Amino acid sequence: MQESTANQVAANATSSFTEHLQRDRPELLPFSRSLQGGTSTAVPVQVPHATTIVAMSYGGGVLMAGDRRATMGNIIASRHIEKVFPADHFSVLGIAGTAGIAIDLTRLFQVELEHYEKIEGTQLSLEGKANRLGAMIRGNLPMALQGLAVVPLFAGFDTSAGVGRLFSYDVTGGRYEEHEHHTVGSGSVFARGALKKLWRPNLTAAEALSVAVESLYDAADDDSATGGPDTVRQLWPVVYTVDRTGAHRVSEADLAAASRAVIEARTIAGREA
Repeated sequence: MQESTANQVAANATSSFTEHLQRDRPELLPFSRSLQGGTSTAVPVQVPHATTIVAMSYGGGVLMAGDRRATMGNIIASRHIEKVFPADHFSVLGIAGTAGIAIDLTRLFQVELEHYEKIEGTQLSLEGKANRLGAMIRGNLPMALQGLAVVPLFAGFDTSAGVGRLFSYDVTGGRYEEHEHHTVGSGSVFARGALKKLWRPNLTAAEALSVAVESLYDAADDDSATGGPDTVRQLWPVVYTVDRTGAHRVSEADLAAASRAVIEARTIAGREA
């Protein structure tokens, strides 16, 4: 009897926490909810949306930054939302799209990586992490067809290759490795223009931070859904760097200094114009 139970436990064991939920508790998955009986023609729902994320490589790693604004139609739903999260010790995830589902998917992805490490006794490769995230996004496709899409950016340090890598996705879970830099969200077209002008190979971490703040500032200048640095409320972007020592959140003091430098430079330029 005990042997039979042990065999059953072994048969049910999986290194994927998402597969475990799909088999035993599918209702707990963020993308297992349905609107209007599961039809794909539901009336659009007004929910908070996370907006602009930027990411880039620099000499020694990758950097990811997100503004702090969430919108719901023409309303600012939040000025304090965080859109960039550590996925594990060597990777980060930035979210754009339906905020609630995106945050739940982020938490599930964090548990997925932790579960794999506990079951297998080793970390999943960066390539494997990127693939698993793509599968999760693909699982959300029915919700995306109802207007509740999630489109993240994923970045991390590949410890085997010794380089930082960056991945983008589409709503079907298609995964694309990006080189140099990339952006997602409503302000991405404006942020991308800034990145094209300001990014260069082998930036230092401090220079990459300045470029990220500049690009988010440009996005906020032209996209009402993107929030710029707020000196009154002391709100700055959320920024993470990932290098061979792991993922590190940039301090509020460094963000304030970088943001104020950008604002001051633009103020001076405006006066001289």
